[in-house]
Amino acid sequence: MDAEAEAGLVAVMTLSEDARTLWQTAEALALKALAVSPSARPLPPLLFFTDPARSPDPLATAACLPTGAGVVYRHFGADNATEVAQALRIATRETGVRLLIGRDAGLAEQVGADGVHLPERDLHRARDLRRPHPGWLITGAAHGEDALLGATGLDAAIVSPVFRAGGASASRPELGLARLAAMCRRAPCPVYGLGGITPANVDQLIGTGICGIAGVDAFQAAFGT
Repeated sequence: MDAEAEAGLVAVMTLSEDARTLWQTAEALALKALAVSPSARPLPPLLFFTDPARSPDPLATAACLPTGAGVVYRHFGADNATEVAQALRIATRETGVRLLIGRDAGLAEQVGADGVHLPERDLHRARDLRRPHPGWLITGAAHGEDALLGATGLDAAIVSPVFRAGGASASRPELGLARLAAMCRRAPCPVYGLGGITPANVDQLIGTGICGIAGVDAFQAAFGT
């Protein structure tokens, strides 16, 4: 085992039991998806989504994520967005975690982020963003089959809610495993699962075809301690 791999193993072993469960399952999902589509662009197995109300201190969680994970910073117009994004960029660069900025391409450029995450209403922007930023990782939200099938130009789509979830997805019915698997088979790009994913149910996602997992509350609880 080389020094870098050994350091990565040590870092994972220092995670809480819940964090290890989420991370190791996410890695297994990513490896299986990559085996099916070996030409696909390497993606973070796990994405921590920030939320101003539900994750008031995103840096605390972002700084504890394993190397190779990703953070999606969604500021929703917060006054301190630039300050928080810059702090996240410093922390994630030090730990080898990729940073995406929610919707705000200008802020992504300003802080040197690794890409952007587009809300469903902005999926049409993906191709235009790709031209000036060929190296960016561009993901987008999709809450149903129609949106997912139209998600061209993305590196990956984040489909939700997989399970019963809180936040903005609280009013939406859960997709369930069978529907999630069917969506993955038809998707034009790799798919992450988001919504209600916890250490207790994450193993149920094995075999659905998703390339990784995304979350807010459970990820913050697992990695933010």
